[in-house]
Amino acid sequence: MPCLQRADTSAARLTPAESRELDQRLQKRQVKEFMNVFGNLVDNCFSACVDDFTSKALSGRENGCIARCVVKSMSTQTRLGERFGELNAAMTAEMQRR
Repeated sequence: MPCLQRADTSAARLTPAESRELDQRLQKRQVKEFMNVFGNLVDNCFSACVDDFTSKALSGRENGCIARCVVKSMSTQTRLGERFGELNAAMTAEMQRR
């Protein structure tokens, strides 16, 4: 999940109150994004792995499937975040060269 950060150049022009408000909005947005990613993870793994509703407990197969699904999803999110950071760094470097 990408982490939102404000640009240092625009932050220099903000008053302390505006800066605090911006930080609060960014934090709220990060929480909302995290909840969205988590909700999608739960929905996707549940849909892919749970198919026996005759028992309250998950079967061994369902437990294993969910564990693999969560690991795969988290690895994917981690790699997407890394790639986003790489692209952001490249774009920033390109803008600084201009």
